[in-house]
Amino acid sequence: MANVCFHIKQVKKIKLAQRMECEECVKTGSSWVHLRTCQECGSTRCCDDSPNRHATQHAHSSGHPVIASAEPGENWLYCYPDNIVSEY
Repeated sequence: MANVCFHIKQVKKIKLAQRMECEECVKTGSSWVHLRTCQECGSTRCCDDSPNRHATQHAHSSGHPVIASAEPGENWLYCYPDNIVSEY
């Protein structure tokens, strides 16, 4: 594991996506590319390659710093404030 920030170190148990869909895109009828799950509240939102970038919007509006990829076979966390990716 390379650089690990304080925020990522605080994640004790990885929150996995409960549903494989972006909560916000479903509400608006939009589409997504990849999914990310907030490690603070468990909300699953779309990535920055998606038209609405809901995961980033959620992180900025809520102050929740760490997301995990919700994609099958991907085991990484990302910290918004420190711009660090870390495998788990």
